[in-house]
Amino acid sequence: MKNPLSNSRTFHLLSGGTAAVLALTAVKKSKWRYPLLALAGLEMWNGFTATTGETENIPFESAPVTSKTAMVNGIQMRWEEHGDTSENSVPVIMVHGLPTNPRVWRYIIPKVAGKGVRCLAWEQVGFGESMLEGLGMDISLIQQAEYLYNWLQELGISKAIFVAHDFGGGVVQQLLVNHPELAAGLVLSDAVAYDNWPVTAVRAARSMSGAIEHLPTSMIKPFLYAGVSNLGHENKAIKEESFQLYWEPYNNSFGPKAFAHQLRHFHSEDSEHASHRFEQKEWNIPARVVWGKKDPLGVASGERLAKALNTSLITIPGGRHFTIEDHPEVIATAVKEVLTKVRGLS
Repeated sequence: MKNPLSNSRTFHLLSGGTAAVLALTAVKKSKWRYPLLALAGLEMWNGFTATTGETENIPFESAPVTSKTAMVNGIQMRWEEHGDTSENSVPVIMVHGLPTNPRVWRYIIPKVAGKGVRCLAWEQVGFGESMLEGLGMDISLIQQAEYLYNWLQELGISKAIFVAHDFGGGVVQQLLVNHPELAAGLVLSDAVAYDNWPVTAVRAARSMSGAIEHLPTSMIKPFLYAGVSNLGHENKAIKEESFQLYWEPYNNSFGPKAFAHQLRHFHSEDSEHASHRFEQKEWNIPARVVWGKKDPLGVASGERLAKALNTSLITIPGGRHFTIEDHPEVIATAVKEVLTKVRGLS
């Protein structure tokens, strides 16, 4: 007998897919175009969120929400900060990916921050609470590296350990290609690199960015959920909690416009350029590369990055893309190993 949940999910996804195809093939000025897109979004949402009612516990301590801001070259930048702010502490700069924000590091920070360690989770311009700030600006991977560099200069940070995930991994590669002197150590987890992205759901959404920016705010929720689901969590409770944290900044009148603006700046050519330059440099810094074996971005790109950094690849059996949330203990261990080596060199 077929699972009723499976039948329900299939029905909604097929309905959503059919509506999406009809919307995309409709005449551009057709009065049915946007209603069909809205229906597609609603049905996809119902399909992706169909649930058995079963829940899982979240076994990890979460860092409290903090927020700091500074005006950097005319841009209001935001970050979370935890740990030791004394002069001799080691800065650990955490750079999130898409469509996330600094809260994605909430389970790792408590395992890393402490005496002698200052964790700063920077928010990329145009994402999270900085979403409105990024409208009308270049928020590409290459430009984010410049924003990050300017922020570090503003805070007087001349050397740090960088920890990055997804799109943030590409940003950090670009940053260190331009400014290798900044790197005391590096941890990359499931990073954008070479041509391993964007995944299918993101490509599909990007092709519809012109229509997305005109949708009601609630209708972009399924597109975001589809992207997050396509990349994947292992723990359903973490996935649901995480998605709400990702979704919250988009749940505004400018959310659809900001989402469409982000999609237009997702170019694999940027990461190909950054990664090829990154692997051509000689790196002599403590480093770790961590990857989920089931990550849609593919383990092969992780192997290339590990080889460039003269380190071995740490793989997580069963791990998907959001390893920093599903397996924070593995990432935190990698960060602490790099910290130990950095302290030994100082």
